[in-house]
Amino acid sequence: MTAEIWEKIRQELKAKIGHNNYTTWIEPLKFEAFSGDSLSFRVQSNFMGNWVDRYFRDAICREAAAFGITVTRLSFIVEKGVSADAAAVAKPSPKVADATTPVAIRPDRSPSKPAAVDSLRLDENQTFDTFVVGKPNELAHAAARRVADGGPVTFNPLFLYGGVGLGKTHLMHAIAWELQARNPAARVLYISAEVFMYRFIQALREKDMMGFKELFRSVDVLMVDDIKFIAGKDNTQEEFFHTFNALVDQKKQIILSSDAAPGDIDGLEKRIVSRLNSGLVIDIHPTSYELRLGILQRKEEIFANQFPGARIADGVMEFLAHRITQNVRELEGAMTRLFAHSSFLGREVDVNMAQEFLYDLLKDADRKVTIDEIQRKVADHYTIRVSDLLSHKRNRVFARPRQVAMFLAKEMTDRSLPEIARKFGGRDHTTIMYGVRRVEQLIDSDQGIAEDVDLLRRALKAQ
Repeated sequence: MTAEIWEKIRQELKAKIGHNNYTTWIEPLKFEAFSGDSLSFRVQSNFMGNWVDRYFRDAICREAAAFGITVTRLSFIVEKGVSADAAAVAKPSPKVADATTPVAIRPDRSPSKPAAVDSLRLDENQTFDTFVVGKPNELAHAAARRVADGGPVTFNPLFLYGGVGLGKTHLMHAIAWELQARNPAARVLYISAEVFMYRFIQALREKDMMGFKELFRSVDVLMVDDIKFIAGKDNTQEEFFHTFNALVDQKKQIILSSDAAPGDIDGLEKRIVSRLNSGLVIDIHPTSYELRLGILQRKEEIFANQFPGARIADGVMEFLAHRITQNVRELEGAMTRLFAHSSFLGREVDVNMAQEFLYDLLKDADRKVTIDEIQRKVADHYTIRVSDLLSHKRNRVFARPRQVAMFLAKEMTDRSLPEIARKFGGRDHTTIMYGVRRVEQLIDSDQGIAEDVDLLRRALKAQ
């Protein structure tokens, strides 16, 4: 292959992968050589090479084959003078290529001009009016309301954490909508941690760190979703740390979310954990039956308008609230299916029909206990941190709960031993086997352990 043929391949890729993906990932590649079945390029960072190899290698190989050239491997040479979160970047999501514009900064505005929240990037249904409050989320809702009032900063940052589908994103969108309504000139920047990292890498590549700093340090409110993503990425954490400090010094509000508490995020620098814990950290607990039923009843009228003629029998909402316990989004998905069936088929849906229509979802819900949930529940039960559970500390106060968590993960999930081992600090699967056997022995000989395991098992099933 020659540089000329690569240029032809590049043009074919441009037409097939989209303009954004092409200009961000393919256009910067500099053809270096082709030897055997390996195609090599010069790139500006390991991050770029890793991303191209992971998400565009197959497309490049296919286009090369169309020219009669067999390519099975890509290699990359990082040009000197350019650094980023190279080896630390792991498993990036391909969605970032199409989501690099932060919510609050419209493309037609420079960072120095006022910008309100871009309503096109916020869900209009996720407001305070549509958020159903119950005991598991009442503190998070009250704190979000206080921040959305836009008064003096009383706690900084506000850190919301909890499992998937418990309302973290809903509350962040609601805060953004409320701030926009109260002060349209306020600069509210709502992004994911992944986009923060991508913008940082882009600034390094384009030698525009001043523009990056101005963008992120001139806002009134910074909202970052899934902060766990920057864990283990040293350079990005360094920049986030300085951005965080700069905004706090200016008394600008910071709102963050994650699926784990700051101290339980493996790979997050201690100084960042300390800063995050200096604010208000709130755990959004799994939904209760009453809260799930309230959410369903609140949304029932909305679904009835979306599906004219739909009829849902008494007891169906209670049935859903009882059976689908892990994720509010799954509850809404179940409602969509039932209302659609009723509307399209012209029949009332009763509990028996709901069981039939939702067989796959209910089957998943019955067995869906995650290893993360088991670890959190066990850590709470034994009054230790999840990070201690995942550590290699051998003290019995940590070792025994760790083995109990391993036992429950093997019993209550369909994960393989190697998968469970990875979730317990990257251990070997034989360690999991030993832990499981040890707890099985203790259940027969130690009444306290037997009661602990039974209590935890029932608590996890009841979530």
